[in-house]
Amino acid sequence: MSSAFDSPAIRYGMGLSSAAILTVVALAFLDGTMRWLVLGLAVLEITVIPQILKRAG
Repeated sequence: MSSAFDSPAIRYGMGLSSAAILTVVALAFLDGTMRWLVLGLAVLEITVIPQILKRAG
């Protein structure tokens, strides 16, 4: 049976959408070190989440 996570577009789309939300929050509401930490989390979302979802599918 095929899973939605088998599609690379779904996996990378989920990572990019959550990274975009984190980026907007970081730039609009945070400053200083906390902004950089949240932007770092956004980079991790783009790189790590698709790999985790690939294993889940």
